[in-house]
Amino acid sequence: MPELFAFTDGACSGNPGPGGWGVVLEAREGETLIKSRELSGGEAETTNNRMELMAAIMALEVLERASILTVVTDSVYLKDGITGWIHGWKKNGWKTAAKKPVKNDDLWQRLDAAQARHDVTWEWIKGHAGHEQNERADKLARAEIKALKEAQAAG
Repeated sequence: MPELFAFTDGACSGNPGPGGWGVVLEAREGETLIKSRELSGGEAETTNNRMELMAAIMALEVLERASILTVVTDSVYLKDGITGWIHGWKKNGWKTAAKKPVKNDDLWQRLDAAQARHDVTWEWIKGHAGHEQNERADKLARAEIKALKEAQAAG
C-alpha cells in the first residue's frame, strides 16, 4: 500500500494582505513516486498563519476516503497548534490558557474536523532549506498571491 504525504505551505504579502496556500500531495512506495497532485488557493485579505492552516485543511479535506498520511509543514504554529495547543483550547472552550479567544479558531476547528477522518502524522521541516516539495508548495502559494495582486491592479 502506498504511503501518502501532504507537503503544505502558506504565504502572505503583508500580514495581513493578499495570501496564498499550496499543497503537494504524493503517494509513494518507498522512494518511488506513484502519483502526485497539486492544490492551491488564496484570499485577498488574510494572514500568513491563516494560509498555513488553509493548506493543511485543504490537503485533508480533498482526500475522498479516510487515509493514513504524513502532513509535512514548515510552520511551527501549525505543527505545535495541531499536535499540542489544540487539546487545551478544546478543553477551555476555544480559549487560550490566558482565557483569551483562540486566534483563527474557525480554521483550527475546521482542521480538527478534517484531521478526525484520517490517521495523521505531523512533521515539521525547516522552510526555504531546499526541500523539493516544500519549495514547490511555497511556489504554488506565491503564484496565488501574484494572481491576486494582478487582479487587484486590474481593478
